[in-house]
Amino acid sequence: MPLPPAPTQRAALLSPDAYDAPARHSTSKAARKPSGRSATFDDELPSGKPQALDLFDRQGGGAVDTEDSIDSDTTALLHDVADKSKAKSPSGPMEYRGSSYQNNSKPAAKPKKSRPSGPTKLFVLDTNVLMHDPMSLFRFEEHDIFLPMIVLEELDGHKKGMTEVARNARQVSRTLDALAASQGADMAQGLKLDATGHKGAGGRLFFQTQPLNYTLPISLPQGKADNQILGVVGALGEDRKAQALASGKAIQEVVLVSKDINMRVKARALGLPTDDYQNDKTLEDGDLLYTGAMALPHDFWDKHGKTVESWQQGGHTFYRVTGPVVPNLLINQFVYFEAPGEPTLFARVTEIRDRTAVLKTLKDYGHSKNAVWGVTTRNREQTFAMNLLMDPDVDLVTLAGTAGTGKTLMALASGLTQVLDERRYSEIIMTRATVSVGEDIGFLPGTEEEKMGPWMGALDDNLEFLTKNDANSGGAGEWGRAATNELIRSKIKIKSMNFMRGRTFMNKYVIIDEAQNLTPKQMKTLITRAGPGTKIICMGNLAQIDTPYLTEGSSGMTFAVDKFKGWPHGGHITLARGERSRLADFASEVL
Repeated sequence: MPLPPAPTQRAALLSPDAYDAPARHSTSKAARKPSGRSATFDDELPSGKPQALDLFDRQGGGAVDTEDSIDSDTTALLHDVADKSKAKSPSGPMEYRGSSYQNNSKPAAKPKKSRPSGPTKLFVLDTNVLMHDPMSLFRFEEHDIFLPMIVLEELDGHKKGMTEVARNARQVSRTLDALAASQGADMAQGLKLDATGHKGAGGRLFFQTQPLNYTLPISLPQGKADNQILGVVGALGEDRKAQALASGKAIQEVVLVSKDINMRVKARALGLPTDDYQNDKTLEDGDLLYTGAMALPHDFWDKHGKTVESWQQGGHTFYRVTGPVVPNLLINQFVYFEAPGEPTLFARVTEIRDRTAVLKTLKDYGHSKNAVWGVTTRNREQTFAMNLLMDPDVDLVTLAGTAGTGKTLMALASGLTQVLDERRYSEIIMTRATVSVGEDIGFLPGTEEEKMGPWMGALDDNLEFLTKNDANSGGAGEWGRAATNELIRSKIKIKSMNFMRGRTFMNKYVIIDEAQNLTPKQMKTLITRAGPGTKIICMGNLAQIDTPYLTEGSSGMTFAVDKFKGWPHGGHITLARGERSRLADFASEVL
């Protein structure tokens, strides 16, 4: 059947007097029947007061007249339906308004992104910020950026070479060239930072296109680059104040951003606003780093015991728990329950769905029957770490801890077991950041592996411990130990980080030692080398960072731990107790 015609006019609203209008009483049913056209009741309408809205259009065109009326039976029926819908409506009471229903409770508005309020700032970037993070130009959101001419000169002076600093300087130069070549670029008005596709940057980039008048104290040499940048910051601040007074607008604050602590101190001494570059820091406080383990509350079984489901599968016991503790859990996070007179529980979170989590009990590697290459764990955190190292479904393991907590020994023991005994991986690849504690001893002779030999003293010490036991060599005496050592050495390859780019490790067990000395970019380069069937172990002590300009918050290891937490194929554990010796343990605490 054909569709009815669309309405051509909007319905008129009822006036307040219409609610008090008397209802129309029909004298006979015959009056309601149409005769030749749509039914009309013009003859029966009382004059003097406007009538209630008619529910139907008299002419079929959708126009509604305030002079029409509805009978009392229909009105009573509609009010009855409205009363019943008040109790059933989950979103609020409904009221009848003439010919429609209106919900009194407004729907919850969607949260909107907070827009920046207040005047934007002008950040003057030091050269070390650009060489530290080549993408720093796009990290300041809606604020503007100013580059002094001396900064461009310093970038040009550092662009030669194969170091990380030289590569970053060249990348910054290419970025500046792309911004200057973008369509509609105007140096005088500033270059739009989002012109190259970085939508998060809403400000403009300004270059120093004319000399600025500034006066520095006599004690600061005028020819030094840092002092020239300080002078530019001071001159820009005075210029912005003059512009604000002339236009009557708010003053745009000029802030110096530098990674150089001494430069920031000098800026504060001169009364100039300054700040450190914060975007490279994953965490402000190293104490907030994810530890990988959580203690269950002492009343855990009292609150969750009635709803816990348990079953056994493959030698492990599984628990399905629901309750207030679930939102605080992450995949592959370890939980433990220890209380006097209560059974101890060590488990790992394997599944989280809504407010339900599944816990899986751990394998006890502290027992001699579960020893890994003759090594048994000595504390709770070591047991957690060994469960991650021996799990083939975990592709990335990060181990943090102070000196002597057993990071290298456990990683090497589990690697030898899975390479030689279980044949899960083809070989062990070990690398580390070649950052000296003291002065550099100069060039080292030999091949790549021979050059890396002095840096791998920890590997030699742990291999000596793992192979000294006759049980591993089958009790064949001196000849058997020598053959075992040769076999083990043939399965361990020592590689330099300098030649990792472009490589793909397939079915390898990769150990990255001293990972706290890596930058986030270097960490990304190493982890992305992993091919099918490869497991990567990152170990380090965030309290022993030797790389200049690297802190606990900006270390590549902190970056990896924070980004991979909660990933089903990654795990982290912070080892708390030293097991090397009582001397090393006490020295780690007091020194």
